[in-house]
Amino acid sequence: MAGNFPLHVALPLAKAEIIADEALRVATAEKMMPMTVVVLDAGGQVVCLKRQDGSGIGRVEIATAKAWGGLGFGESSRNLGARLKERLGFQVAAASALDGRFAAAPGGVMIMQDGAIIGAVGVSGDASEKDEYCACKGIQKAGYASEPSELDESWR
Repeated sequence: MAGNFPLHVALPLAKAEIIADEALRVATAEKMMPMTVVVLDAGGQVVCLKRQDGSGIGRVEIATAKAWGGLGFGESSRNLGARLKERLGFQVAAASALDGRFAAAPGGVMIMQDGAIIGAVGVSGDASEKDEYCACKGIQKAGYASEPSELDESWR
């Protein structure tokens, strides 16, 4: 409740925690490096943030940049990286303009419900393809669709 009116929450904390917990569970099960997971709502606000013991000090910012940058452009950070790979100047400008909240590397995944983006997950800690895999698995565990929808298992 916000004031006298109910507040619609598209991505509840309970679902965000499922996403983060599953992403970390998968990372542990697959013997990946210590991970950091950030779950953002569609407005770019942090709903949940979890770090495994031993996750590096810059991982929160990197995970956030993957998710926040993807939200800003309406697509996964993997797709951004592929689309902008020849436009490094633009990537630097975007990172600067967005106060560092832009990383065009896999690991920023859109949370989809009924064809609309309701949030994003950013994961950082291991190779970017592994980060993205964990994010997608977390989103799926919470009952949402992910974008990208296809899991990239080329890291195996």
